[in-house]
Amino acid sequence: MRIDSAKKRRKWSGRTDVSTTLNLEHGVEKAGFLSRENTVAKPGFNRWLVPPAALAIHLCIGMAYGLSVFWLPLSRALGHDKSLACPDMSVFSALFTTSCDWRVSDLLVTFEVGIVVLGVSAALFGGWLERAGPRKAGLAAAICWGGGFLIGAYAVYIHQLWLLWLGLGVIGGIGLGLGYISPVSTLIKWFPDRRGMATGMAIMGFGGGALIGSPLANILINHFKSPIDAGVWQTMAVMGGIYLVAMLCGAFGYRVPPKDWLPAGWIPSQHKSALVTSGNVDLKDAHKTPQFWLIWAVLCLNVSAGIGVISMASPMLQEIFAGSLIGHPDVGFAALDTAQKAAVATIAAGFVGLLSLFNIGGRFVWASLSDKLGRKTTYFTFFGLGIVLYALAPTFAHMGSKALFVASMCIILSMYGGGFATVPAYLADVFGTRFVGAIHGRLLTAWSTAGIVGPVVIGYIRDAQIAAGINRALVYDRTMYILAGFLAVGLVCNALVRPVKEKWLMKDEPLAHGATAGGAVAKAGPGASGIGVGGFGVATAIPWALVGLPILWGVWKALESAAKMFQ
Repeated sequence: MRIDSAKKRRKWSGRTDVSTTLNLEHGVEKAGFLSRENTVAKPGFNRWLVPPAALAIHLCIGMAYGLSVFWLPLSRALGHDKSLACPDMSVFSALFTTSCDWRVSDLLVTFEVGIVVLGVSAALFGGWLERAGPRKAGLAAAICWGGGFLIGAYAVYIHQLWLLWLGLGVIGGIGLGLGYISPVSTLIKWFPDRRGMATGMAIMGFGGGALIGSPLANILINHFKSPIDAGVWQTMAVMGGIYLVAMLCGAFGYRVPPKDWLPAGWIPSQHKSALVTSGNVDLKDAHKTPQFWLIWAVLCLNVSAGIGVISMASPMLQEIFAGSLIGHPDVGFAALDTAQKAAVATIAAGFVGLLSLFNIGGRFVWASLSDKLGRKTTYFTFFGLGIVLYALAPTFAHMGSKALFVASMCIILSMYGGGFATVPAYLADVFGTRFVGAIHGRLLTAWSTAGIVGPVVIGYIRDAQIAAGINRALVYDRTMYILAGFLAVGLVCNALVRPVKEKWLMKDEPLAHGATAGGAVAKAGPGASGIGVGGFGVATAIPWALVGLPILWGVWKALESAAKMFQ
């Protein structure tokens, strides 16, 4: 009878957890170690232990932004001092050649595949993540991302481009998607009182991953390289091992709160704005609402504008200010000699590092501010201030004011990062917290779209302007005005976001995520049983130090690079 009852409960719940087995001897369901049920926090658990677990994963997958550090060494892996090029080599031939160096354009496909797979996997596996829980999703992300690096190392060792695309691009991309969305739902449930700040802390890690990974990769490449070896496969193998261990630590550090848990002393009705829903929208219905597509457009347009700047930041600064960067204001970019161009490129690298810092800081600062301002008002700020800064950027450039131009780009990049970090809390406000991780996964297709639109727009217009004979210092003017137009459309979309209609809210919900292994629902009132309480004691400080120290090291390295701009 107990076995039949257990089967009925599982059928009624509308799902089957692959980690749950039926113990026929005792006639009860037993949850596996990786199941969501076994990640429910016990009394005495401190909720401030969850953000460093999320950061451990995001700081690793954030190296996706730093993969370009491998491309130049790999483009001369066989030729060593210079590329062993095969001019007539097709893309198909490049996939299998063992005698020709790879082109940078072919290597870039690895990153492009990874970003596309990130969006697709986040959309496809978001529903599974909500059922399986963050521990299982974090474990899968660790295996895919860390394993992707290890496969990539082997691909470099045997010089097979197709395997690099498969390992670091496809398999690594799945790890990116799962790792990116794994903490979102969990953090929002632990911090209903500070949704923006909580997701901002984790997603800040994705922006910071390259700050740590890029200089680390450079150090390792220089350590391993020799006259007959580029040192890349060894570097990928070491970093893959580091990422695997760090992400596993993060995955096993995840805990979810019991059903109905709330922070002690926090009453939702006292902190609710008109936009915040009182229920939950089912995953299968979220994309049917106009709110989903409006927020999709809001994210896509904000990211398209920002990523357009990121993709061309270095050449943009060099071509606009050229000789003025090195004390020769009357010398245009085309008139610079080789040594001067090298000096200008070094300064531009510092500019890119400075933008990275504002991208990271904006993720935390803007997302935290959204808890006070409201998500809709925060996006109004992004779009309104962004329109002004994009429109004024050409004027700052024509004035020759490097400080004003750099400052405007830094603020723009802070809002680019802030858009990523604020949108999960925006979704939780509009659609409820139950399926927010899966809904966020589907929304990330806006990122994949923006990753194509932004760079294509700024790159195509730049090339067309140069082909038309426009001075290089002026080729970005029209682009800035077009990107300001993107933000104007985004502002309108944000203004149209309204609370979801009552018909979309779930009426009868199945077993709660806090269900115990035996089927009973573990309920907890505000701050019940001491769950989630506690400050920064020694036990909390240790995991924060483990993720904080690498971040500080990365920030220091970026500041060292940025300081060259003002020398």
